[in-house]
Amino acid sequence: MREGWRNSTLDQLGRIVTGKTPPTAEQENYGGIIPFVTPSDMDGQRMVESVGRYLSDTGASTVRNSLVPARTVVVSCIGSDMGKAAMIAKLSVTNQQINGIVTNSENDPAFVYYNLSARKAEIRASASGSAQPILNKTAFGRLKIYLPPLPEQRAIAATLGALDDKIELNRRMNETLEAMARAWFRDWFVDFGPTRAKMAGTTPYLSPDLWALFPGSLDDEGKPEGWEMRPVGDFAELKGGKQLEKKHISDTGPVPVFGGAGVMGFTTNHNADGFVISVGRVGAYCGQFFSHRGRSWINNNASLIRPNLKVSGEWLLISLRHIDMDVIKKGAAQPFVSNGDIAKVGIIWPSHAIVSAFSETLVSLMKKAEANEQESRTLAQTRDLLLPRLMSGELRVSEATFEREVEA
Repeated sequence: MREGWRNSTLDQLGRIVTGKTPPTAEQENYGGIIPFVTPSDMDGQRMVESVGRYLSDTGASTVRNSLVPARTVVVSCIGSDMGKAAMIAKLSVTNQQINGIVTNSENDPAFVYYNLSARKAEIRASASGSAQPILNKTAFGRLKIYLPPLPEQRAIAATLGALDDKIELNRRMNETLEAMARAWFRDWFVDFGPTRAKMAGTTPYLSPDLWALFPGSLDDEGKPEGWEMRPVGDFAELKGGKQLEKKHISDTGPVPVFGGAGVMGFTTNHNADGFVISVGRVGAYCGQFFSHRGRSWINNNASLIRPNLKVSGEWLLISLRHIDMDVIKKGAAQPFVSNGDIAKVGIIWPSHAIVSAFSETLVSLMKKAEANEQESRTLAQTRDLLLPRLMSGELRVSEATFEREVEA
């Protein structure tokens, strides 16, 4: 045992609280400002900052013993998705699928979070029941934890937190970049802002060379004069993916594997290259579009959309993401979309000059977002490599070391 470290159990770290759901039939219990945290709100981020539902003061009062403060460590302990860990950002109520740890002053909640975030398999293995696995409050409290002194807990959590802070910053930056691209696309190709501004005689808000590219009036269909609605099939070939055996898919690797819900793993093989667009064909995520620059594998629940050489793949991607895919989805229990139906959907085509001008800036935005994503993957791999070594005491972190890292 490392000097100063000690073995403990979760129930010795503070107060364990099992959540509870206020009566859902009583509408006055919901719609307030108190977050109601469920496992679906634990999306892999360190901190739960937004949730699907909120409670009123009335609703929170019916489960007042389940109110937990900010920085409570929460762990999903029932069902197939048990073992997820997070911290909550502010005073909240959790549902009965979650056990929360309100740490005492002798323990750092961020350290406890990081410790438990790496123990999903162990938590699942500790559960009882087969049809509906569950880790009750008592059994959860008996889980062991190896603890350094409080200053070292804080230093370890801060070291790992510095990596997560950068990952979170990259995520927020990419949200901003995506919002910029969507707003820009909507103005040009959905709301026809430049054309409407010309018709209204307002001051140009684009450079003179760009402003000159836009028509000065709308046609009888309400789109800019000379613009066309053309089928997706005019701009790309759609081809179903091919199943890759599970033994060839891993958690890391050089080539992403795209399934119906996006990246499902990594491999060393590829069946697509260049600017790759994929679309989920079957299931809850069917009709969602994803992209990657470089080699990819498109699996059997997805399709490859290969842009032809006459158009920008980036422009095509954002055009596809503005399609109302619900119109062409089929099936109720298991929704799906066909390649043929996607190929027939109409998208607006202005001119090569306008698409080229749009794509020139769009590509720079997308490449910046892609660089952020790659950096975040590298940071996450570094964090996951450090985490078990820090938690076991194999790797020590001093306050001075952490200060230098933060400065760097």
